[in-house]
Amino acid sequence: MVGIRPFDARALTAPEDRTAARAFTARLRAEQRLPGSSSASAIVAMVAGVVILGVGGVVLTVLFVVLAASLGEGAPLLGILFLLPLLLGVGVIAGGYVAFRHARRAQEDRRWRMAGFARDVGMEYVPAVPAPGLPGVIFGIGSGRVASDILRGHQPRFVEVGNHTYTVSNGKNTTTMRWGYIAIRLDVPLPHIVLDATANDGLFGSNLPASWGRAQQLSLEGDFDRHFRLFCPRGYERDALYIFTPDVMARFIDNASVLDVEIVDDWLLLYSGEELSTTDPARWAWVFSVISTLLDKLDQWARWRDDRLAAGAPGAAIWAGAPGVGLPASAPGAAVPAGAGVSAGSTGAGVSAAPLQPWVRPPVGVAPPGRRLRGRSPWIVVAIVLTVFGIGGLAVTLGPFLLLLALR
Repeated sequence: MVGIRPFDARALTAPEDRTAARAFTARLRAEQRLPGSSSASAIVAMVAGVVILGVGGVVLTVLFVVLAASLGEGAPLLGILFLLPLLLGVGVIAGGYVAFRHARRAQEDRRWRMAGFARDVGMEYVPAVPAPGLPGVIFGIGSGRVASDILRGHQPRFVEVGNHTYTVSNGKNTTTMRWGYIAIRLDVPLPHIVLDATANDGLFGSNLPASWGRAQQLSLEGDFDRHFRLFCPRGYERDALYIFTPDVMARFIDNASVLDVEIVDDWLLLYSGEELSTTDPARWAWVFSVISTLLDKLDQWARWRDDRLAAGAPGAAIWAGAPGVGLPASAPGAAVPAGAGVSAGSTGAGVSAAPLQPWVRPPVGVAPPGRRLRGRSPWIVVAIVLTVFGIGGLAVTLGPFLLLLALR
């Protein structure tokens, strides 16, 4: 990747070093860079299990003592029956402790490897960030939002690769959603544009946790529509064509056709339904190739301006003919007005005093209509569902009567 050290994945495949991995995790925890909620909850659960097992053991022992005297020869069988739940509880707690130790060791090893990989390629490793402040569609929904295993680079522009999880609730059921993402900082804010990849569609279409009306879908030339559905705010179709020139479209098709893409504010965000930040060298090689091919084309986006912001922009007026401006002849206001000519034989004093014409250069930013796509109204979905069920119910109800009438 341009501006980052050569790709070196040896840290991801190095022999295991338990001492170094444990020491690295301890340093992260001492620097308060590790959320301790998962380990603390696991320890609390094990302690609670031991307490419950102990209380249950005491209760069963008392019952056995009380009942053993009256059973006589059946007391040993009763003891076995009382002992089985205790042994089962001990086995569950012991198994949980072993699983917890194994998961903790694996997580410590993963952090140590990824930190070494980040160091070797000139990036920064961040273990976790609760509720990351990125503006993308996957970062503003659900609860328990956490970005983890983040690698950040700052040259030639800010790049972040990580994994993101959040929890959504549907009545009594909760589901944890997992994403991999790439975030690239742009030079200027751009209109809100989404490229919904067709290669990762699920059974019901897009896997993105949002939907937008078809009136905002823009068809582009060539094979682009086979790989992506492009959504942009209404009125910004020409701006989308300026941003997605044929060479840029080719880069996305060749290198990122399995990723959903979102441009929002001054961020380019790419989403995957699988983890992108892993200990797999092959996955990182692919991620770096995607970033590298896109970085080469992002500089041209910095020249985009929203013409809707030109009117009334403070300090944006440039006067034609002003000394040192060097306004190109094709720019508005650059042409000399009619009647501003010089009479024959004049020494220059006869130039007519035509008023200067302002040319307004739009400031950096996006007008309100282009900042966010309009979400599809949920009432449309409700109406479709009710219509389908209504027609189905009507068919079931009237079907027998219509059949009888047809047979008569």
